[in-house]
Amino acid sequence: MAKIITIAHQKGGVGKSTLAINLALCFQDQLSVALVDTDLQGSLYHIREEFTELAIIGADKLKDIQQLAYDLIIVDTPPYLSNRLPELFLSSDFILVPTKAGFFDVMAIRSTLALIKEAQQKAPHLKAGIVLNMVKPRSGITQDVADLLQSMGTPLLQTKVHDRVSISRSSITGGILNGTDRRAKEEIMALTEEVVEHISAEIAI
Repeated sequence: MAKIITIAHQKGGVGKSTLAINLALCFQDQLSVALVDTDLQGSLYHIREEFTELAIIGADKLKDIQQLAYDLIIVDTPPYLSNRLPELFLSSDFILVPTKAGFFDVMAIRSTLALIKEAQQKAPHLKAGIVLNMVKPRSGITQDVADLLQSMGTPLLQTKVHDRVSISRSSITGGILNGTDRRAKEEIMALTEEVVEHISAEIAI
């Protein structure tokens, strides 16, 4: 049965889709990977021809997600999918919650974390982690923000993904692994490896 990673945050503009496609590309050399675009606008689905080596499928497959014949399925969710998140979380093995590093950005993840905790009560195997994403270069994480994240009961991943042009453009440049930005590659690979550690020793890259 496929492992399922869901990337979720009920706030837009936190870089969910960019992380989703780059994580999928990191895994695809070792595993059969599908990327499910649940956004009705199909922002990832519409660029599938640019990533012919990667299976990018639409929201219509969501109801059959556990029957899809892949080793790993990564689900990208839009902010408005709130009513379907509880069911999707119960089907997942890991939920990645990206957030920007500002105080109000961090406060905004509380509702998403509450849904995750509800799902974990029904599915104890479900793991989750928060990743600081789109972090501005040379801007430190304030102690207030760090303390707030640590108090939320969902692990904060060690990896920080910075706000880099190479990452923001990676969905139209073939993915960050095909680029020349070494630091961006290191961050995405570090995030991939950290997600693996939280899911299972069965997945290795």
